[in-house]
Amino acid sequence: MSGDGLARSVMARCDTLGGFSEEAERLTRRFATAPMREVNARVAAWMRAAGMDVRQDAVGNLIGRYEGRSADAPTLLLGSHLDTVRDAGKYDGPLGVLTALALVERLHAHDEHLPLALEVYGFADEEGLRFHTAYLGSAVVAGAFAPATLTLADADGTSMEAALRAFGGDPTALQASARGRADLAGYVEVHIEQGPVLEAQGVPVGVVMGIQGQSRLQVTLTGVAGHAGTVPIRLRHDALCAAADLILAVETLAFEMDGLVATVGQIAAYPGASNVIPGEATLSLDIRHHEDGVWGSAIETLHRRAAQIAEKRGVDLLWQSLQDNPAVRCDGRLSGLLSRSIEACGQPVIALPSGAGHDGVMMSRLAPIAMLFVRCAGGISHNPAESVREDDVAVALDVLERFVRRLAEERGGA
Repeated sequence: MSGDGLARSVMARCDTLGGFSEEAERLTRRFATAPMREVNARVAAWMRAAGMDVRQDAVGNLIGRYEGRSADAPTLLLGSHLDTVRDAGKYDGPLGVLTALALVERLHAHDEHLPLALEVYGFADEEGLRFHTAYLGSAVVAGAFAPATLTLADADGTSMEAALRAFGGDPTALQASARGRADLAGYVEVHIEQGPVLEAQGVPVGVVMGIQGQSRLQVTLTGVAGHAGTVPIRLRHDALCAAADLILAVETLAFEMDGLVATVGQIAAYPGASNVIPGEATLSLDIRHHEDGVWGSAIETLHRRAAQIAEKRGVDLLWQSLQDNPAVRCDGRLSGLLSRSIEACGQPVIALPSGAGHDGVMMSRLAPIAMLFVRCAGGISHNPAESVREDDVAVALDVLERFVRRLAEERGGA
């Protein structure tokens, strides 16, 4: 199949996977759910047709391996994630898996094996929608899975351990599922940019310099519930009003610290009745910056501000860190190969940081990483309006093939 034909196939397959959802009217595919099982089965069939040996590991990652020219050939890891956010677009994650698969199809069509083995990963959970901890799949591969997270429960009260068992995974084998590193040449991920830079520059692809640091926290403020009509305003310990103060403090700090992004994306008030003063409020907090020093300072500042708000309003504060991932630099050598591959395709080289998190954060603990961004319309992502162009996907596929061939020559000879 030609490059254009493969790009068309990638787009069609993204459409197909976009139909596997927990909700009829929008795309939502959480970790360890029936739609994830269906997606893994469909992608596994495509992998086998491309001449790959396919397996699913203990956490539900889908892994396809295309052997190299010799048994001792080094291995390049490629891929992305197959789960989604709620009300998602079709390309965040699956595009990277399917582009890597298309590259293998191109090789397999000519019965070609490089002096480099290729492993394509469809990670089981990058978004963290169900249990609010990102990178579950890649953390297992990288040997960085935290066993304590198995006790986390989803909105229905199902623990991660129970969900994983129901999915056919094995919670007792997660640590043993870590990928060995001795034979690895690196990890490369193709991903939509999720931002507007490439579109503004008028170019189809870009090289990622690094991924900014990110913290996910849960903040609980506990006051005193009371009757909405009988407790005077000045005598209240309103947890939701304290949460509102904190939300505005988060936004204010983000305006004050250059490059900081901080988001409260979820909030819940209890007991949740219109005529009851909220006695408890729980909110999520996502904090990101490309410099670890600024990122850490922002977390400390907001923790201190939350304590001040709690004291002023007479409520208790519970500040819980769910996940901390320092900034990650992409590997200079691999990124250089990507840049030269872009130039060889007749495209300008644009280097840019990633404001979003990716499985490369975890995979950087296992091997050197590189990332290739693909232009997306309007920079829109985590939204059903998410869109990429077929001709841009064709460029990304050509760049990826040139990169892999250059790396193969460098590591194993022509």
